[in-house]
Amino acid sequence: MAPSKGFSKVETINKPSEPFCSGVLRALGDFTGDMRPWGDWIWGIRLIDYILRGVAQVMFVNNSLSGLLILGGLFLQNPWWALNGLLGTTISTVSAIALRDAVSAGLHGYNGTLVGILMSVFSAKGDWYLWLFVPNVFLCTLCPVVSSALSAITTKWDVPIFTLPFNILICLHIAATGATHPFFSQVCWETNSGRRNTSWHNTDLHAVFLSVPVGVGQVFGCDNPWTGGVILLALLLCSPTICFHAILGSAAGLALATPHTDVYSGLWGYNSVLSCIAIGGVFYALTWQTHILALTCAFFCAYASSATSKLMSVLSLPACTWPFCLSTLIFLLLSSDYQFQHLQL
Repeated sequence: MAPSKGFSKVETINKPSEPFCSGVLRALGDFTGDMRPWGDWIWGIRLIDYILRGVAQVMFVNNSLSGLLILGGLFLQNPWWALNGLLGTTISTVSAIALRDAVSAGLHGYNGTLVGILMSVFSAKGDWYLWLFVPNVFLCTLCPVVSSALSAITTKWDVPIFTLPFNILICLHIAATGATHPFFSQVCWETNSGRRNTSWHNTDLHAVFLSVPVGVGQVFGCDNPWTGGVILLALLLCSPTICFHAILGSAAGLALATPHTDVYSGLWGYNSVLSCIAIGGVFYALTWQTHILALTCAFFCAYASSATSKLMSVLSLPACTWPFCLSTLIFLLLSSDYQFQHLQL
């Protein structure tokens, strides 16, 4: 049969295919850094993106996948704590949207994350005390309000507010309720007195090694080394520089914790983790001098943590992240021309 005149010859054009390795690297690039290609989603998905970025911004990370990993690590530690942290982030973010503040980078969510988690950590009522949602929602609603008020003051010196709203609100809640409140009682905060073991002859080297990720996890009030490891993985996904300074800060803070219990618990390290990240990985240009400055700030923050813990225990209050805010602001004010590399918090 002869071909009909209605048919024409079909020509195929073979375009050079993209190398497989380049395609994989480009796909991975969409999930690292700040995940900017994923920013133009529909509103409902964008809200989830804002919330996850808010969780990640506790560690100065602007990556929703990192926030999801951190949230998974929190559930690994304690689902009740993680649920309160997720609720706090959501309420704080929605409250900021209602106030018409910018929320796309999660900058109004991270204080709510800490308020929600630490409120459940410090509660003497134990896990799954549902009435705790009431002060959690109330205080997290106030997070953007306090943040906006503090920003009006700190912008005069061109410095960020860090976690000052969290410190103010959580200390206000603990001081108002105390250990005898019938509904929202808190754990007792006392100064450790008596003779403590400072001999290193019976030191558990395995526990000392695990204290580094534990120090990272203590930023969220978690003492599970697996949680700290997941958080470090989330930091590595977004920024290896931030991950490195988190490990450096935790080790520097723990180096000054002489009693064994202080070393193993990681409570000397978490403020140094945040300070070292802020100075070495976020707000200063990355040079070898910056690494030295970040390490110096981490050691200074460890001293400040010890002093602040003793002073705050007199008032039956935890140290929270007051040492981090104090030490980091001092080191940022060393120079008037420091450079912001990531986001102004």
